[in-house]
Amino acid sequence: MKAILSAGLIALGSVSAMPAFAADRPDLVIAVADNPPTLEPAKELSNVGTRITYSVFDTLIRRDFLSGEGGSGSKLVPSLATSWKRIDDKTLEVSLRQGVKFQNGADFNADDVVFTFSPERLTGKESPLPQGRAYFGVLDHVEKVDDHTVRFVTKAPDPLLEQRLASWASWIVDKDDWLAKAKDKGYAQFPVGTGPYMLDEYRADQYIRLKAFDGYWGGTPTASTVTFKKVQEPAARIAGLVSGEFDIVTNVAPDQIAQIDSYGDVETRSVVLANSHVLVYNTHNPVLEDKRVRQAMNLAIDRKLLVDALWDGKAVVPNGHQYPEYGDMYQADRPDFAYDPEKAKQLLAEAGYKGETIVYSTEPNYYLNALPAAQAILEMWKAVGINATLNVVEDVDTIPNDQLMVRNWSNSTRYPDPVGGLWNTWGPFNSAQKTWQSWSPTTFNEVGGKLETTLDHDTRYKLAVQLMDIWEDEAPGTILYQPLETYGARKSLKWQPYTFYYMDLRPYNLKDEAHGQ
Repeated sequence: MKAILSAGLIALGSVSAMPAFAADRPDLVIAVADNPPTLEPAKELSNVGTRITYSVFDTLIRRDFLSGEGGSGSKLVPSLATSWKRIDDKTLEVSLRQGVKFQNGADFNADDVVFTFSPERLTGKESPLPQGRAYFGVLDHVEKVDDHTVRFVTKAPDPLLEQRLASWASWIVDKDDWLAKAKDKGYAQFPVGTGPYMLDEYRADQYIRLKAFDGYWGGTPTASTVTFKKVQEPAARIAGLVSGEFDIVTNVAPDQIAQIDSYGDVETRSVVLANSHVLVYNTHNPVLEDKRVRQAMNLAIDRKLLVDALWDGKAVVPNGHQYPEYGDMYQADRPDFAYDPEKAKQLLAEAGYKGETIVYSTEPNYYLNALPAAQAILEMWKAVGINATLNVVEDVDTIPNDQLMVRNWSNSTRYPDPVGGLWNTWGPFNSAQKTWQSWSPTTFNEVGGKLETTLDHDTRYKLAVQLMDIWEDEAPGTILYQPLETYGARKSLKWQPYTFYYMDLRPYNLKDEAHGQ
C-alpha cells in the first residue's frame, strides 16, 4: 500500500478500484470532540480511539451488543473465529475463518493471530503496547496448530478467556504489515485490519477519514466513506447536524436533547454506558495518605444531585464498581454509595486534617460535564471543611505523578465480569497503579489475582465482593455516575449505539434509508 506523509497528512491509496455501486452509498460525516493520535487498536484504548478502530479491525470472537436491549447484549458469536473449544483448564483451541483478506489484500491466517498476541507486540515487558499486559497478563503463549487453527495457552485457569478475545487489545493485525510499519516508531501507527472500513486519510487535529473495504468478509459496507471530524464545541456539532453537514454527532449534553428532537429530520439516541466517571486520589500524597480523608471526600459527594443537575436525572449511580450485565456475578444487594456530610466531617477530624489545600485537576472537554461536575464537587467538599481548588489543564497526563492529587478518569467494563471492570481498571497493569502510581495495594492485588484465575463461580463471587470491599475501604478514588451517552443522528440513518464507546458501522448495524438501504 502506497503512503504519502507530509505536514501531518497521511493519504493511503486504494487497494482496488471501487465498484460501480459505491456512488450509491453515503459519505458519512461524524462530528466528534476529539480524535486519537494512532489507530493501533491495542495502543489507543480510549473512548475516542475505539469508536474508530472498532470498524477497522475484527476480533476472533465478537460480543453481540444487539443481543440485548438498547445495545447492551453480552452474547458471544463467531467473528474471525468460526468456533472455539476448551481443551483443558488452560487451553482454548480456536478455528479460524478461511478466505478472509486484510485491507491490503493479504490473506488472514494463524501467523497473524500468533503475532497479534505475541510478547513482541502485546504481552512482553519490552512490548510497545504495555496495556496489553493488563488484558492478557494471564496468557502464556499462542501456538499455531495449522494455518487455520491456533491454541491459546494460559498460565493459570482463566474463566474469561473467550470474553478477552472479544474485547480490548484483541483486534487482529496483519503481521507483515505491522512489522514493516513499526521500524520507525517501534509500533505501527496505522496498521491494517480485516474490518469493513480502512484508513483513507488522516489529518492531525482535523479529521480521520475511512473508506469502505469491499473485500470485507462480513458483507459489503453500507457507507462509501466515514469521516470523523474533530469539532470541539458542542454547539457547532449540533448546528452541523441540523444543517445537514454532519450525519451523526457525539457527546450531546442532556440539556441539548430537546433542541435536537424538535427538528423533523434529526433525533437523539441515548444509552446509559457500562462506564463510570470516576475520581482518582493520589494515596501517596501527604495530604491524602490517610484513608479517612479520602473516605470523607467520598462521603461528601451528593451523587444524586450531580445526576439531577448535570444529567437531567438520566445518568445512573451504580451500587458499587459493577454493572447489571455481570449477570450472576452482579452483587444486586450491595449498598449504594453513601452521602453523609456529618460522617465526612467526623472522619476529617479523626484524621487530623488541618485545611491543607487539595487540588482537583481536570481537562475542560474530554469528558462530558467534567468541568461543571468538578465545580460542584469542590463546593460539596468545601461544605464539610475541605480546602479544595480547581486546576483546569489541557492534558491532565502531563502532571507529574508526585504533583497529582485528584484527577478525573472513566472506567469501562471491558467484559461483563468484575475482572473486566474493577480489577482490570484498578489492577497492577492499568493507570492508577502503573502509570500514575497513585496506589500500591497488596491485598487488593492478591484477591484480584485469585479472582482472575479461579473457575468456581461461588468462590469467584466471594472474591469479587472482597475486592470491591477493599477498594471502597481504601478509597483510592470513587465512582460518580454512569454517564448518559447521547448521539444526534439523521433520522433516515439506521444505527444503534452500544453501551460502550464502540461505534459499530458493520452492515448489520448501519443502513441508510435515504440511499434506499
